[in-house]
Order: sequence, then C-alpha cells, then structure tokens
Amino acid sequence: MSTLPKTPSFRLDGRKALVTGAGRGIGMACAAALAEAGAHVVCAARSEAEITDLANMLNAHGWSAEPLVMDVTDLASAEQLIAQSGPYDILVNNAGTNRPRPMLDIEPDDFDAVMDLNVRAAYFVARNVARGMVAAGKKGSLITISSQMGHVGGPNRSVYCASKHAIEGMTKALAIELGPQGIRANTIGPTFILTELTKPYFENPAFKDWVLSKIKLGRIGALEDLMGPVVFLASDASALITGTALLVDGGWTAD
Repeated sequence: MSTLPKTPSFRLDGRKALVTGAGRGIGMACAAALAEAGAHVVCAARSEAEITDLANMLNAHGWSAEPLVMDVTDLASAEQLIAQSGPYDILVNNAGTNRPRPMLDIEPDDFDAVMDLNVRAAYFVARNVARGMVAAGKKGSLITISSQMGHVGGPNRSVYCASKHAIEGMTKALAIELGPQGIRANTIGPTFILTELTKPYFENPAFKDWVLSKIKLGRIGALEDLMGPVVFLASDASALITGTALLVDGGWTAD
C-alpha cells in the first residue's frame, strides 16, 4: 500500500508576523487569526491605544502579541522600526485608505493620500520586511491586502482602483524577484467587508442594494471571512502559491 501524503500544516508556531493597520477592522482580524494559529504577532499602527488593547486581548487568550507604534508613510522611521523589530517570517501589508469620489471631483490631495498609503508605503514596508528575511536567510510570506477593485473598476473609485491594480502588479514582480530566496508574495482581494468604517455606507439603501447585486453569494463580507485566507497564505499549506491573488469577493469578479 502506498504511503498517504500528509496535509501541510496550517499552524504558524515559531513564526513572527508583522501586521500593519492592525488597530481595527481587517488588520485586527488578521492579527487575531495569525496569533490563534501560533505566530507571534507584532501589531503595528499609528494609534498606540488601539494596538496596545489588541495585543493585550491576544495575550489574554494565551496567544503571543506585542504592539508597535508605526506610521508606514514615514518611510525612514518605518524602515528603522521594521529592522529593529524583525526579522519576520510573515507580513500582512494591510494599512490602506480610500477617498471615494467621482473622478471629475478628485483633487491632487485625494490622489496623493490614497497612493502614498496604498502603494508607496506598502511597497517600502514589503521591501523592508523582505530585506530582513533575506539577511536572516528566512523563507517567508508577504501578504498584501488588496481588493476586488484591483481586478475590476468601480464607480467613484478611480484612484482606489489605480492603487490596488498597482499592488497586484507589484506582487507579481515581487514573486519573480524573491522566489529564489523562498519568499512568496500574494494578495488577498476582499469584497466590501462590514466594519465600523464601512457601516455608514450600508445605511444608504441604494448603495447596499448595488453591493448585494454584485456579490453572487448574496451577503456583505464579514471580518471572519478573511481570517482563514490569511492563515492559509501565511502557512505551509500554500507553499507553492506565489504571485497571485486570493479573491474573497463572494463572486463579484466572476462576471
């Protein structure tokens, strides 16, 4: 009888993860998922109170976490903090923003705010974490929270779509360059997720109806929907997956 193959582990014991924008919403959920899977999670954000509370909650569950006050748009400071707190095995590049407005109303300040955080800061965070991995001889997983809008267009989201399409291209290039070092690069592309920040949007019945009409599974996404995917991409269960996007969009991009 042939020996059965063994399912690779989804556990992350002994690994160190950096999650940016960890204070709330998607970042908080990713931090909790990685910590539950056994990683030591460094919860990074600008708000010291939020990430301290999060780290305390994770540790209270018997997991392992610490806060790191970091503004990813301050490139010099972020580079230094990542070098000091690393090296890492896992990055969840989550910090991001949006200013939804019609293209005709977009001002340079809107463009700069979205692109500086979603693309410029994300790029250099990934570079800094990857530098640490290479220097330490670590194989690792770089995960960037992109969006379904990195694969399609959307009304009032021309700058946001531009930023997320850029992230998808960046990720493919990182996979090519870093693959020989055993470092994988992938994105997660959520649909609309119900958070404290998005909740007000869904109070508009027309907007909510439009969103639900596009999601084939007929419901708005929940934070829990992203927790399995981030653990999967961080773990050995996805060891041959790089340079691609895991769309958690309820079928939005199927047509």
